[in-house]
Amino acid sequence: MKVKEQLYQGRITSIDAFRGITILVMIFVNELAGVSNVPQWMKHMPAEADAMTFVDLVFPAFLFIVGMSVPFAFNARLRKGDSNLEIWKHTLIRSFALIVMGLYMVNAEYGYDASQMLITPSLWAFLAYSLPIPIWNKYSKNFSKTWKYALQYGGVLGLVALYFLYVREDGGIGLTPKWWGILGLIGWAYLFTVVSYWMVKGRILAVFAFFLLCVSVNCIASMDGLSINENPVFSFVSGHMTHASIVSAGVLVSLLFFERKWEKINWAVIAFAALLFGAGLLLRPYFEVSKIRATPSWCLYSAGICTIVYYFLYWLMEEKKRVSWSEFFMPAAANPLLIYILPGIIIYFNASLGFHVIPEYFASGVPGILWSAVFSVIMLYLMKLFNRMNIRLHI
Repeated sequence: MKVKEQLYQGRITSIDAFRGITILVMIFVNELAGVSNVPQWMKHMPAEADAMTFVDLVFPAFLFIVGMSVPFAFNARLRKGDSNLEIWKHTLIRSFALIVMGLYMVNAEYGYDASQMLITPSLWAFLAYSLPIPIWNKYSKNFSKTWKYALQYGGVLGLVALYFLYVREDGGIGLTPKWWGILGLIGWAYLFTVVSYWMVKGRILAVFAFFLLCVSVNCIASMDGLSINENPVFSFVSGHMTHASIVSAGVLVSLLFFERKWEKINWAVIAFAALLFGAGLLLRPYFEVSKIRATPSWCLYSAGICTIVYYFLYWLMEEKKRVSWSEFFMPAAANPLLIYILPGIIIYFNASLGFHVIPEYFASGVPGILWSAVFSVIMLYLMKLFNRMNIRLHI
């Protein structure tokens, strides 16, 4: 694969802002999930509903942004002189890390027999959330190599130990992929998309063809009564190609914006957004809109909304140069993985010690909504602190 000479090389503030906003909203809705008596539009829609809320848009927005970063990440590594083997190694390690983290987080939630475990489930979960930090932290150049390797290999050994300390409800030892978790789903979708991007050498029409393939596979997987859907291999692949459709949509939007020059209005992006909404509308009578079921219409509508949102951010920040407002979100954009797992670390740490920091008053209604907003901002300022301390998850 060759360097895309026409692809923009500088830091793109609008993408960083989009990532920061998405992460902050994700923290807010995750905290809000534990609050009762809130309006339905602030919750995930039930699986059987033909509808979506802004909460159902957060996960696909993150997938979309992952896709937007792919062309620039490839170009940067190619310009740096990385070999094909080095790029493949980085891709596989990154995907593996996300999948492993997602797997541990899912098993921390349920599926264990607390009476048979040597440590409490809350302590197990706290360690499962915490150990990825020393393993995948981005250590500074002057950090002691001895300590770096001790922390990294110590973290790996810790995760291995946690695997054997986990006792399932059926009495067995070890973790199971009940589902892959948010990070795991991102890891698989990233892997599928990057492999396709590499195979087609980043050609925009070929990337578009992969996007259409993902949507088509999702449609087939969403049909009842087809024998192919009983095949475990197809079921596995189709499930991840569903999310890869959103990641590849992000790749396409990046290429449409930054691989070629365009006039004042980017008609190619507008046409792509119209295609996304139009296809979603045509497919909706057959598959409905459901985040829980990951239906084709949900994927298409989500990618369309993300395209429009990003177009606005591009116009505001890249054309009008109004960027100062985005500084508030940048700590999250600079360290998205750490801010995602940090609330879990805090929650399970408190649970393992038997602490209940937040009064019951903030677990319901308007107080709960306000607390979720405050909690999100607190996480943002904690990220500022961690960034200054050079604690950054980098995979």
